[in-house]
Amino acid sequence: MEVWLLFVVPANVIRQRAVLELFGTRTCPYTAELRSELEWRGEEFVEYDVDADAAARERMRTLAPGTPAVPVLVEDGRVRQIGYRGRSCYVTLA
Repeated sequence: MEVWLLFVVPANVIRQRAVLELFGTRTCPYTAELRSELEWRGEEFVEYDVDADAAARERMRTLAPGTPAVPVLVEDGRVRQIGYRGRSCYVTLA
């Protein structure tokens, strides 16, 4: 005998997954460490290399003004973390 249970969840209870953005550089070891941690936790994220992408560099400057350091982790358009475990790499935002 099979028993099926049906749960109805109100629409206002369902939360979409947060959009994570990782701003970093190819050469920063702390960007690599944060990327590895996000992957290990199974988090979905979009990564931007601020050395190679001028638009990403400008967006990072807008989100985290006065912070010329990577990595920067952004969740739903708000800065969640700057650096990784208290360490970061200096970047030129010019």
